[in-house]
Amino acid sequence: MEYLPIFLDVNGKKTLVVGGEETLVDKIEMLLNAGSSVTVIASELCEGIAGFKESGRIVHQTDPYSAAELIAFEVVIVSSPDEQLQLEVVKDAKEARVPVNVIDFPQLCTFSIPSIVDRSPLLLAISTSGNSPTLTRIIRSRLEAMLPLAYGRLSLLIGKFRENVKEILESKKERRYFWNRIFSSPIIEMFLSGKEHEAEQALKKEIGVIDQKVQGQTIGQVCLVGAGPGDPDLLTLRALRLIQNADTIVYDRLVFPKILEYAREDAEKIYVGKKSANHSVPQDQINQKLVDLARQGKMVVRLKGGDPFIFGRGGEEIEELMASGINFQVVPGVTAASGCSTYAGIPLTHRDYAQQCVLVTGHLKEDGEGLNWESLVQPNQTVVFYMGLSNIKTVSAELINHGMPPDMLAAIVQKGTTRNQKVFTGTVSNLPALVADNNIKPPALIIVGNVVTLHQKLVEAGFDNQLSD
Repeated sequence: MEYLPIFLDVNGKKTLVVGGEETLVDKIEMLLNAGSSVTVIASELCEGIAGFKESGRIVHQTDPYSAAELIAFEVVIVSSPDEQLQLEVVKDAKEARVPVNVIDFPQLCTFSIPSIVDRSPLLLAISTSGNSPTLTRIIRSRLEAMLPLAYGRLSLLIGKFRENVKEILESKKERRYFWNRIFSSPIIEMFLSGKEHEAEQALKKEIGVIDQKVQGQTIGQVCLVGAGPGDPDLLTLRALRLIQNADTIVYDRLVFPKILEYAREDAEKIYVGKKSANHSVPQDQINQKLVDLARQGKMVVRLKGGDPFIFGRGGEEIEELMASGINFQVVPGVTAASGCSTYAGIPLTHRDYAQQCVLVTGHLKEDGEGLNWESLVQPNQTVVFYMGLSNIKTVSAELINHGMPPDMLAAIVQKGTTRNQKVFTGTVSNLPALVADNNIKPPALIIVGNVVTLHQKLVEAGFDNQLSD
């Protein structure tokens, strides 16, 4: 470890900046935001620093630098084309034991200025010890995307009750256990999802429980989370955060196995997809399981392939949760129609081929009833069938019977967005043969429409989404 990370309190203290270069603008901005009083010594100022001067945020001196200047300052930062001046300032600062940083010359520095993710009062500092500023910026941007602004307010909320908990729980071990439990509870997600007042009341209740030394019913929550069509990279940031924080994950057959690896090691994982006897867990049993787990005070993620509200029975599950008084939230996911068609190189809409798109379920009665077939054979339209393989003969026949041209283009995307993705193209009339000849198995998506013609064009042009292992 080349540097010891330390957060320096410069609030109300003076910082000396030697130089008027553009490279100093971000550093001065950071110092000002931290409450430092900044003095800049330079004969000329770049536009950014001149702006600070015009707004009265800095003191500007045009007199040449001298060692006597250092007496009044806590920190020195230098950036100048004059190498001799840089060396002089570094020598003087080290003799005066004042921390000094020279921009772009880490070998001259006694401290480094990291890249900051600011969620005040929460701060994250990233540094490569001057080896790769570009890598530092990339990591910073990723962390900023992962950490909602609410984390700063969350840290303030925790700080508000920290002393109270310390008075109640005397041992550090007890306090650590309590806060670990809180950060793994639905209270945190409640706060981050915008229910800040409710979260504060829930935290007060938990503190009240330990203060009275009685066991009360803790608050549970169920989060219906869309896992997308397969590729873990298609998870939303909120979905990832919930999976990582869940006490229990209730998942179905369409959830890609790698997504479950994001869960905590101690998280309980409950499978509610196909059993060995080839029967699904009844929906009413799944609903009751979610209620029971939440009543145990657990943070429950109901993980569904695709999007919970698109042929995912998410509506049925939240009805039961509402009826049982269980706190819940729903996190959308990339639905199979969008994800699989994109990875297959088949746009669902196109000005020349389709101005509308219809998503339907392929779970049909034997006579084909349940779908408005006439509405599915409209011109300039793309139709996407979910779960249609078992009824592929009926789908093909009904579309043709209701006026769709037998030679209308169609595609089947098997295991879309994964490394095992396969795309089969044909026509509506030969869909059953396409399934039989290629032994296509679920999960698979059926796309019908003239947009399928674009698949081969894109493949020939080198279109290739990076598929997940």
